[in-house]
Amino acid sequence: MKAERKRPRILVVGLGNLLLRDDGVGVHAVRALREKPLPRILCAEVGTAVLDSLHLLSWADKVLAIDAMAAGSKPGTVYSFGVMDVAENRAPASLHELGLLSALRFLPRKTKTEIRILGIEPEIIEYGLELTPAVRQALPRVTQAAKEIVALWKN
Repeated sequence: MKAERKRPRILVVGLGNLLLRDDGVGVHAVRALREKPLPRILCAEVGTAVLDSLHLLSWADKVLAIDAMAAGSKPGTVYSFGVMDVAENRAPASLHELGLLSALRFLPRKTKTEIRILGIEPEIIEYGLELTPAVRQALPRVTQAAKEIVALWKN
């Protein structure tokens, strides 16, 4: 009898502050993903409450974090990388990324959660509720990239 392979528990989190225009792009992306739900995937609007979401991070085997990320490129540019790339090679590009990395230190050592980050270059981070046109136009690329990453994880 073949052993049944355990399905990974996959979590997609949207990071950012909806009150600071492009900073809230991660939350907007998760909302867009929920319009056509992904089977067996938990999508959560974490916002800026990363430490309050430790229970979700420890539940998941794989986490995809979506956030605004100022790296100096053209607004709307989409980045994709593993969290260890950040931890080992450069300083965090957003406060939420720093919060995510800090939160990971509180997870039990036995946790082997794989974490990827989708970052979107913001144009404006100041008070306001709407995304800038460049970032709003990047949302379909972000959600498609998220779906592709999740599909790889599910197989």
